[in-house]
Amino acid sequence: MGIIKERKKLNKEIRKAKTIFLMAHKNLDLDALGSSIGMYMILKRRKKNCYLIIDDKEHEQGVEKVLKELDGCIDIIKGDEVKEHLYPRESKNLLIVLDTNKSELVQNEKVLNKIENKVVIDHHDLGKGTIKNALMINDNKVSSTCEMITSMIEYYDVEIDSYYATILLSGIVLDTNNFTLNTTSETFYISYYLTSLGASAKKVQYLLKQDIGEYTERQKLMSSIETINGNIAFTKATANTQYRREDLAKIADTLLFFNNIEASFVIGKINKTTIGLSARSLGNFDIVKILEKLGGGGDTYNGAARFEDTTISKVEQKLKKLLKEEGE
Repeated sequence: MGIIKERKKLNKEIRKAKTIFLMAHKNLDLDALGSSIGMYMILKRRKKNCYLIIDDKEHEQGVEKVLKELDGCIDIIKGDEVKEHLYPRESKNLLIVLDTNKSELVQNEKVLNKIENKVVIDHHDLGKGTIKNALMINDNKVSSTCEMITSMIEYYDVEIDSYYATILLSGIVLDTNNFTLNTTSETFYISYYLTSLGASAKKVQYLLKQDIGEYTERQKLMSSIETINGNIAFTKATANTQYRREDLAKIADTLLFFNNIEASFVIGKINKTTIGLSARSLGNFDIVKILEKLGGGGDTYNGAARFEDTTISKVEQKLKKLLKEEGE
């Protein structure tokens, strides 16, 4: 259901609340952070007492840049600080979860369980692990959560600074892979609207700039690509190299640009004990069906899974077996 169609229900929850907490998924990206900041601006214009919860200890470069530049401009707290800011009457607290609908993916699951009144605003498909007992505003036809929040900003004519408009635009550019995936006419219109508010395309590119070393590491994975069932691109990292979750996602995005490829899967170690799997699709191959069997999830166009205390080879074997069965 589109966020504008659900605005009355959302407004009712906001009006009732005295204190509002915003929380996105772990390993923040620019769509999660951008939509959180956009919602924060909407709430501040309504003179609401609100806080953004961030527990991540490390950030990807674009997120790190934004947080440094906005230092002191937004009330950011950690999950274990929420109790200090709760309104005395429990029913007057509200938690808004953005850019994920999965309970295990939020910044702090304890906060999710602590606050009774919840709203979820997200563009990923619902499924296993979806947050229960919440007002669910989910639209998997939009490019990003930043697009959803910008629709609210336009509808209510909320005045925002050009820098905040730039952050929202960067989230859209990120999730559409520079307007090549999951893009509709509404996506282009919303992007135009943000530029009319002063969003800077040059600044967006600055936020999305890549580190040369990280780019070089990603290119190593491009040298071992193989195809499965004729239309699926697959690659894996070596066991002694660690990648960030977003690096695997970027490689998966890149693999979709090859001829005849409908979906891509990338496996790599993301910390000492965890294997990450990132998947992408042009929309004609059901990656969610595969990912859910592996304990992960996602939507029509992107998804991921994590595996603890195992090896890249074992994850590869499980994935290829499922893909082979799917192709039969």
